[in-house]
Amino acid sequence: MPKNRNTFSSLARLRRGVASRAVHRVWAWAQETGAVTAQHPGRLRFGRIGAGTRLAFPQGTVFGESWIELGDHCIIGERVTLTAGLMPDLDLGSAPILTLGDGVVLGRGSHVIADTTVSIGSDTYCGPYVYITSTNHSYDDPHEPVGRQWPRMEPVSIGPGCWIGTGAVILPGASLGRNVVVAAGAVVRGEVPDHAVVAGAPARVVRSWDPEQGWQPPLRTPAPVPIPDGVTPEQLQAVALLLEEPAAEA
Repeated sequence: MPKNRNTFSSLARLRRGVASRAVHRVWAWAQETGAVTAQHPGRLRFGRIGAGTRLAFPQGTVFGESWIELGDHCIIGERVTLTAGLMPDLDLGSAPILTLGDGVVLGRGSHVIADTTVSIGSDTYCGPYVYITSTNHSYDDPHEPVGRQWPRMEPVSIGPGCWIGTGAVILPGASLGRNVVVAAGAVVRGEVPDHAVVAGAPARVVRSWDPEQGWQPPLRTPAPVPIPDGVTPEQLQAVALLLEEPAAEA
C-alpha cells in the first residue's frame, strides 16, 4: 500500500508540474500578444504612440486615448491607468491632454489622470503605484457629499529626467523642474525647482544642487563609478556572472 501511495504521489506531482509549465507558457503568450505597440495597437487608438513604445499586458483603465500622445521608447508597466477627460467619449478639442516625452517609464499599477493638461518630460522614470492627477475633489459646500461636488482641475507639468519614487502622489497644479527626485511616498504640490530632491507629505525640498557648492546638504554616499566608454552590454553581463560565481560556490 505505501508503494502505491508513493506512486500516486509522484504522478500527482508530475501532473502539477506539467500543468504549471503549461499555465506559464500561456501567460507568457498572453503577455506578448496583449502588449500594445505602434504596430499592434489593439483596440486603443492613441493620438500618437512612438516607435519602440510598449504598454505591458494587462493594461489598466485607458480612455480618451485620442488625446493621449506617447513618445518614442516609453515603457508602460502592467495595469497602468492612462485617462484623458473626466469620462470616456468626450470631445476634448484638438490639442492633446496627456503627453509623455521620449523614454518615459511608468511602473506597474501607476495612474495618470489628465482631466486637464498633464505633461511628463522625456526620460522621466516612475516607480510602481505612482499617482499623477490634474484633478482634486472640492469640499466647499459642507452640506453636500464631497464626491458629488464639482472637482477642481489644474495642469500638471513634470520636467525631463525626473525620478519619481514608488507610491508618490503628484497633485493638481504641481510643476516639477528638470532632474527632480521625488522620494517614495511623497505628496507633491506647487513648484519644485530643477535639480531638487523632495520628500514627505506634503513634500518639501530636502536637498538641492548649487553650481558652486554642489549638492547641499552634501551627499552621504560616494558617486558611482561610471561605466568606461566602449563597454558592451554583453561584457557587463559576463562580469556580473563572474561576480556571482564565488557566491554560488560558497
